[in-house]
Amino acid sequence: MGTEAFTVRTESDIVHQLDHIAESLDRSRNYLVNQAIKEYLQSHAWQFEKITKGIAAADRGELIDHDDMMRELEELIEEKAKTKA
Repeated sequence: MGTEAFTVRTESDIVHQLDHIAESLDRSRNYLVNQAIKEYLQSHAWQFEKITKGIAAADRGELIDHDDMMRELEELIEEKAKTKA
């Protein structure tokens, strides 16, 4: 897979922290930033997917009435409260 350069501006303190960790791990700042970006994308991929699916469902008119949803949530909360009592 090819690589591509881009510039990111951040606070000096963050750069110093990155440099400190990179030196401690005998890695480059670039390596750490790439790892952080990969982890961010992996941990947020589900959110992007759910949002995209939700928008598509709304575009198709597959919506739930607000009052119906609130009633369902209240029932779930009541059930949970009963099981804890």
